[in-house]
Amino acid sequence: MVKLHPAAQLPRYAHSGPYGDLAADLYAAEAVTLAAGATLAVPTGVAMEFPSTHGALVENRSGLAVRGVTTLAGVIDPGYRGEIKVVITNLSAAAVEIKPGDRIAQLRIVQRIEAQFEEVTALAETPRGAGGFGSTGQ
Repeated sequence: MVKLHPAAQLPRYAHSGPYGDLAADLYAAEAVTLAAGATLAVPTGVAMEFPSTHGALVENRSGLAVRGVTTLAGVIDPGYRGEIKVVITNLSAAAVEIKPGDRIAQLRIVQRIEAQFEEVTALAETPRGAGGFGSTGQ
């Protein structure tokens, strides 16, 4: 991992051990004002190198999500070597101030699986079938 900005912080887990976190916190490297309804790429000031077998997903922090601040477009492929920037959207009605060092997202390391996609004429039946959004009740 490379720090690209003096204010950058390496990702870290708030809780470790057998019942630790699934994802490490990502931190803002710069101050940003996120206007209501705005979307910005917030720099973290770090770049990472993953082996070809792994990558990462950038996930919401629940404390921000409950306030209407959410992340978008959070896939980091194994071949990417640039700065990790977190695409954040402010769905709330008020501006949100982000300061250097604020936790802005979570980084979940995932194993890369390259699937083979095959076209078929029909899919096997299951109890759920094509039932989607809200199909399992309330």
